[in-house]
Amino acid sequence: MKQYFVDMHIHIGRTFTGKPVKITAAKSLTLTNILQTAKFPKGLDVIGIIDCHSPEVIMEMEQLCDEGRLVEMEEGGFRFEGEVTLIPGTEMEVFDESCNGPIHLLAYFPAFKQLKEFSSWLSKRVTNNQLSTQRVYEKAIIIQEKVKSLDGLFIPAHVFTPFKSLYGKGVRESLEEVLNPDLIDGIELGLSSNTTMADQIDELHSLTFVSNSDAHSLPKMAREYQKMTLEGPTFQAVKKALHGEDGNKIDANYGLNPFLGKYYRTACAKCFALKQEDECVSCGSKKFTKGVSERIAELAEGGEKSSNHPERPPYIHQVPLDFLPGLGPKTMEKLYSHFGSEMNILHRVSEKELKKVIKAELAELIVKARSGKLQLEEGGGGRYGKVAK
Repeated sequence: MKQYFVDMHIHIGRTFTGKPVKITAAKSLTLTNILQTAKFPKGLDVIGIIDCHSPEVIMEMEQLCDEGRLVEMEEGGFRFEGEVTLIPGTEMEVFDESCNGPIHLLAYFPAFKQLKEFSSWLSKRVTNNQLSTQRVYEKAIIIQEKVKSLDGLFIPAHVFTPFKSLYGKGVRESLEEVLNPDLIDGIELGLSSNTTMADQIDELHSLTFVSNSDAHSLPKMAREYQKMTLEGPTFQAVKKALHGEDGNKIDANYGLNPFLGKYYRTACAKCFALKQEDECVSCGSKKFTKGVSERIAELAEGGEKSSNHPERPPYIHQVPLDFLPGLGPKTMEKLYSHFGSEMNILHRVSEKELKKVIKAELAELIVKARSGKLQLEEGGGGRYGKVAK
């Protein structure tokens, strides 16, 4: 058994021929660039790329296999250059008659066979199978059943985000309005919530929480991730970890303090000022975007006082390096050249070692960032929070 760093939600912006996949994602987010960046400078061990249903992405995976750079593993997943495991998946948007609003769903598959079969099945239910996060014209429960029939993993995405998520829009009170809880392998918390907040909802107590980056650019990879103890960096080991089987487990979730999330507090949809009255005190608008903290309070049954909270891995508030004021590209390159990867900087390098390479005040800021001790300003309404100066 060994510990691995895992980020299971990374988008593809363009195919190897330049065609768009996730239109809002950076053009530099190609499959090969993601795999190389996961290896260096990020230092991730296992990544989920959730646009692998796209036919040209499958073609690129096959090309990398033909070149010997990507190897399909017996226990599921694909090993890139012997250092990073790719778990292929897809993100879908569903708005069936059971939904109160659109929801985003994640599915992952162990091998080419299942990935290709699902891609073919999906192509008959979307307008354009080349693109990411397409509206799927099928019931959410039918999608769950199809994913599980292919030995896949099924995880609702960023479940509290005000737009296009399970609790943000999809259901009024319970996930059972649209999904079968027995076919869920995990719940992705999103950037504006954490374990303590989500565990205020009783029906989530039996489900595993995951924290992923939802990266739309290479630098945003691993802004949230988890540390897992696995019997190996494979699909089957990750699947076991989500269910705590055979010693495979999640050791810790690392994520933004919810204050830094774009939707933590209810805020004016026009100027992003946090809500104080029914009318925005800054611009007079009466249109607000409901915050994750307020939505969870609506859903909670007993809230923080509930005695039924399960034992969970620690959720460690960790500010990503690119959030830190004064830490520019040149300094980052200097850190990478000395310490090898972002995971090393965040987990393994001492403050003393950092001070040998960069200014003392910046080294102290990094140590505070990785232990959640920075002063923060709350985000909301679609604007990120920030580190207070």
